[in-house]
Amino acid sequence: MHRREFLRTAAVGGGAASLFASGGVVSNGAADTEPYRPLGRVAITNAKEAVVGNDGKTAFVATTDGFATVDIRNPKQPTVMAERHDLLAQRDGGPLLQIWDAKVDGDRLLVAGPANPIGSDAVHGFLLYDVRDPTDPKRVAFHETTFPIHNAFLKDDIAYLTGNDGDGNPLVLVNVSNDAPKEVGRWSMVDYDEDWGDVDPWVRTLHDVRVHDGRAYLAQWDAGTWVVDVSDPKKPAHVSHFGGRSPDDLASIPSSQEREAVVGLPGNAHFVMTNEDASLLACNKEAWDTDGPDTTGPGGIDLWDISDVTTPRKLTTIQPPKTDDPSYDLGASLSSVAAALSPVGVASGHDCHECGRGSSATGWTTSHNFDFVGDRLYTSWYSGGVKLFDVSDPENPTELAWWRNPSEAAFWTAQRVSDDVFIGGSMGQEGDGRGGLYTFPNRGGQQRNPPSLTGTGTASETTTSKPVTGGDGTTDSSDGGTSLTEEGRFGAGVAGLSILGVGVWKRFRG
Repeated sequence: MHRREFLRTAAVGGGAASLFASGGVVSNGAADTEPYRPLGRVAITNAKEAVVGNDGKTAFVATTDGFATVDIRNPKQPTVMAERHDLLAQRDGGPLLQIWDAKVDGDRLLVAGPANPIGSDAVHGFLLYDVRDPTDPKRVAFHETTFPIHNAFLKDDIAYLTGNDGDGNPLVLVNVSNDAPKEVGRWSMVDYDEDWGDVDPWVRTLHDVRVHDGRAYLAQWDAGTWVVDVSDPKKPAHVSHFGGRSPDDLASIPSSQEREAVVGLPGNAHFVMTNEDASLLACNKEAWDTDGPDTTGPGGIDLWDISDVTTPRKLTTIQPPKTDDPSYDLGASLSSVAAALSPVGVASGHDCHECGRGSSATGWTTSHNFDFVGDRLYTSWYSGGVKLFDVSDPENPTELAWWRNPSEAAFWTAQRVSDDVFIGGSMGQEGDGRGGLYTFPNRGGQQRNPPSLTGTGTASETTTSKPVTGGDGTTDSSDGGTSLTEEGRFGAGVAGLSILGVGVWKRFRG
């Protein structure tokens, strides 16, 4: 049965739903009664995005000043094979800073930076590495840009870049065949409809891009999800957009309220991915509570029926874990971190929305990057941990597993490796001790005595339709995870730097 048939018939009973297109993950009873916990982990200083190579044997981790390759063939003992740091250090404006994203396709690895605007004199662009031998990655190309690259995608010799230039914020397409990068195309919503030019670029940031079957799926923050035909990279064309606010609505936001609009819901389309036949789409919202009267965070994951992408239908929202304080705290300690990443005076008139910090012991629990394979969503929630969902009934997702240890891990991403394993990348910043790569069993289960995220002494902090949780809210070191103390303890944190920092555009471009 194909997904479209499922959506048309909705004829799924309890037994059928559990067997439907399971994507290789099965509930085998005996295994699911074992405490759910990581299989293994390895510390990686200042880790950000983590991706899995095509062969499922290697993970590639962006490390802020470079990247690391990790052998994951033995999930109980992931091992760093190679590290590269201070990339382009000898180049004018080098080294390349804020390398938060990495993408791999075949034997080529792309790493990009800086993730945010940090000054026009700093080097900007992406590097390509030959990773046929992951123990010895070799640089083969560099492509310079005039804009920061928060996220990118690499597929079939085309690099897709978030070209946030503070104007059109285009999707930029670069042909990288023969390791000779050359820009071949651009697309912007402003070119599609000039009314979007009246909207402050800050609120229509192109945050991320995913490409599947000749279509690019763009997360355009408060402007929602946009679908662009990139089958001809030289002539990208609009297909559809949905889930966002209108240009008139966004243009009418007073400048004094722009920060609240960018930090909180509604809006905040952050990461987008479809299933294999592009009949379902997941879009998460990275969001926090603001000072206004309405609850605006944290953000969850929306599931859409896009079997007809011109008339998409929202099916449900997977809610985030609850937290004591979902607010976005602009702490002084984090402002100093942001200052270290930017030239003096490059704070924005828009305020420094990328300089937040988790303001409670549990920190942020908004959704971050995820993976969508078969009928499984592999999700990350910063200090809220990682969660595995069955979405075979997309209107009623089932939570299969949840693991969290907020004192030690803040998950940036989760990605499937195989029928048996998925990875979770924990964000590290300035040697705070949280940076690392975890491996998890790709099955259902319950964490024994999980730590509470709300301070209420209960661990039943889920709002999914069929929760799989348990425990008494206390910490058990055997399942809460051993400490990654090689880098010290988590201090103020800078998870908020993942938004984008486009507030500095005006100075960056000047």
